[in-house]
Amino acid sequence: MQCFIPKQKIDSVHSLDLKKLKDAGIRGIIFDIDNTLESHRVAEPSEKVLSLIENVKNEGFSICLISNGKIPRVELFNRALKLDAIGDAKKPAKKNLKRAMQLLGTSAKETALVGDQIFTDVYGGNRMGFYTVLVDPIEQIENKFFYVKRFFERIILKKIKE
Repeated sequence: MQCFIPKQKIDSVHSLDLKKLKDAGIRGIIFDIDNTLESHRVAEPSEKVLSLIENVKNEGFSICLISNGKIPRVELFNRALKLDAIGDAKKPAKKNLKRAMQLLGTSAKETALVGDQIFTDVYGGNRMGFYTVLVDPIEQIENKFFYVKRFFERIILKKIKE
């Protein structure tokens, strides 16, 4: 069960405590895109996300984007950000999480993964030894696959609160 428990849970990516991450020895942050930085329906980052990313960079963190979404979607989203980015990542598989860490130039203990899903982001990040931050999803996705996945996530989230 521990592999599904994030180090930190926040309501929004905009609530990310950069000082807390620095104090934990984090130097690089891997951000999930869909439902973490923006809705999966939004093709490009908003001004608010552009400002967040600029602030994270100004605080000295390296940044990489990662998504299980299709590569063209990730490339379009990243056009204005100009960050290292990995699409079709197949999280929670380790291969592209390791690649993201290498792009950051960090060790696992110096890397945070920020995402909205327990079974891809938190589980994948914890398996790598990353500092994991679970963000409340921006919107609820209504297809059957996500409905089932979110049902099991709620069970785990209850355990976190206990």
